[in-house]
Amino acid sequence: MTDLNLWYTRCPTPTPLGLAVKLGFLESALAQKSVGIQSLQSSPDEKVRASHFDHSQPWSFRQGGNIPPIHARASGRDTRLIGINWIDEFQAVITLPSSGVRNVAELVGKRLGVPRQPPGIIDFQRATALKGLLSTLQVAGIDRESVQFVDVATRAPQLGATTPGYPPELVRRLPYANEISQLIKGEIDAFFVKGAEGLSLAHQFGAVILSETGSHPDPAIRINNGTPRLLTVDGTLARERPDLVQSLLDAVDEAAQWAARNPDETRRFVAQEIGISEEAVHGAFGPDLHVKFSTSIDAQGLQAIDSFKAFLLAEGFIDDDYDLEAWVYG
Repeated sequence: MTDLNLWYTRCPTPTPLGLAVKLGFLESALAQKSVGIQSLQSSPDEKVRASHFDHSQPWSFRQGGNIPPIHARASGRDTRLIGINWIDEFQAVITLPSSGVRNVAELVGKRLGVPRQPPGIIDFQRATALKGLLSTLQVAGIDRESVQFVDVATRAPQLGATTPGYPPELVRRLPYANEISQLIKGEIDAFFVKGAEGLSLAHQFGAVILSETGSHPDPAIRINNGTPRLLTVDGTLARERPDLVQSLLDAVDEAAQWAARNPDETRRFVAQEIGISEEAVHGAFGPDLHVKFSTSIDAQGLQAIDSFKAFLLAEGFIDDDYDLEAWVYG
């Protein structure tokens, strides 16, 4: 019997938290303190599931893309940052051969698709794409005024929701459907993709990869929603049960050590987590993915978050700034 139940969530990406859950490390560590865990995605309550994006559920923790937790904190949500995980990933601007565009320099005067979700939600997809596109233009020395950004309407993400007419096991649709449709129709000339899903999509359609910034030597270019990924907890959990925060950190550390010893199994886990092939995982995250699961707080990670927070503020994705150091747990 448990005395307390914690809620957890992670993005469908490589995360130490996801691995700690998969291997049972987290459940075992918390069970020793008579504490249970439950995934936000498993809740029938849409408001509870929405905490993946707005961090509203008490007694919860999250690891994944950094736009939702930054947005939540900027909006006044009581949360604390307890860890940073940096796994670089494939980030590219792609087009189709039929567009006639063969390199980044030829994007001048072209239409770049940028997703736009319905009003009232955290538009992390738009922020991610815009950052990737602007980084590409920056590397190429092209002013943003030299291209045309075109909105591509996309659906709001719904974790845990099923699609009528499809098997209930399919609870997640892969991204970029609207963007590739617009590209095929000739309504845009190029758009941004990332991760194993983006790499798979580009390969599936024989797309031309105009740039790849996920491996750029400058961290400021690589920084995006998934680079790095943040581990956050709600304020109540941080204040009232620091012992459980430590148990969480111990579990994700144990997962990182396991990953370092098991490269093939780690790649297989990530493929299952995303719902993509192992080959795409290898191509998107590289052969040394298994040694990149450590979660900590260091100067490079904090600088990256501060830089990306400044980008989100400047581009209007968050309305207010906040003290990064005050957000850090400890």
